[in-house]
Amino acid sequence: MTRLSGCIALLASLLWAPSLRAQGTSALATATCNFDANNQIAVEYQRLTVNLKKPVFGREIPYNKPWAPGGRPMTLFANLPIAVDGHDIPIGAYTLFLVPSEKQWMLVVSKSTDTSGRYDEADDLWRVPMDSGELPSPEGEFSVYFGHIAPNQCSMRVDLEKARAWVTFEKK
Repeated sequence: MTRLSGCIALLASLLWAPSLRAQGTSALATATCNFDANNQIAVEYQRLTVNLKKPVFGREIPYNKPWAPGGRPMTLFANLPIAVDGHDIPIGAYTLFLVPSEKQWMLVVSKSTDTSGRYDEADDLWRVPMDSGELPSPEGEFSVYFGHIAPNQCSMRVDLEKARAWVTFEKK
């Protein structure tokens, strides 16, 4: 699949996904950051629920290995050039993997748009360190959301169990 057709397919899924979720037939969710009326980034991800009675990190979710939450990498769509940790990301569609660790998480931005869950290091565009911290109370559902931290910056945050990791995307 070419990058253009992959972008078109991803855009179509982002447009149709809300109607599927409204009918309760999709386990996908979407987080968006609107820089302005015409410039947006969106991350689609697989919903995932864990049993909070037993630890999942380091066991079901391995440390120091690329992880596709729910077996499906997150997908990033940007209709404007952005940067993460000083690394440029052109307009387009990408997959995102997380690399959890006990001390610092990494975000892998992949040129691939394959959502099968297969990871190939050769497709890495960037590996970006994420800030991380501990939540005051455990979260049983994996969630992704954006928070505006400046007019041209959005912080993407991921929560699961007692872990929160975040990274900042900047409008170029």
